[in-house]
Amino acid sequence: MKLIFASGNKHKLEELQAKITPPFEVVSMRALGFKGEIAEPGVTLEENAKIKADFIYDMFGQSTFADDSGLEIDALDGRPGVYSARFAGENCSFDDNNKKVLKLLKGKANRKARFRTVIHLILIGEHHSFEGVVNGQIIDEYRGSDGFGYDPIFIPEGHEKTFAEMSLAEKNEISHRAKAVQKLIDFLGKSDV
Repeated sequence: MKLIFASGNKHKLEELQAKITPPFEVVSMRALGFKGEIAEPGVTLEENAKIKADFIYDMFGQSTFADDSGLEIDALDGRPGVYSARFAGENCSFDDNNKKVLKLLKGKANRKARFRTVIHLILIGEHHSFEGVVNGQIIDEYRGSDGFGYDPIFIPEGHEKTFAEMSLAEKNEISHRAKAVQKLIDFLGKSDV
């Protein structure tokens, strides 16, 4: 069964295609011909995931899922949160976002943070939601060259490597997205489709 992934993020698509296996096939909205961007006006991760899933489901009429993820830092009152992708401004790079976080945390003792992912699934017209969280801390330097986003400055709890120092397989075992995706997979495995 095809599930359309309502995102243009190729990094996320690769992670999801590595986790979701037959009988389900994850298909990019780009592969189906949608080349635009989906507005994300929501003020929560939950709202944005639902907005994206609804948009693509309405367009193609096929089972669809979308995610929204954010980095929530204790010392920054949960920021950047839903604004993680554009924390340093519109059209900013991953590097711009990381530099802003490190600047705001300079001199702060509390480096606790969590990555959170919310997945919204529309399966044959029915809505379902799944959440994954990984706790950790922000370090004060970049480490590693794999991954994307805030991966070079985030060390998950119980580990010594940043997400950017881990292989995709290692990250997929413990990441927030992996946890939310596992809940999605468990649900799909029990569904009668």
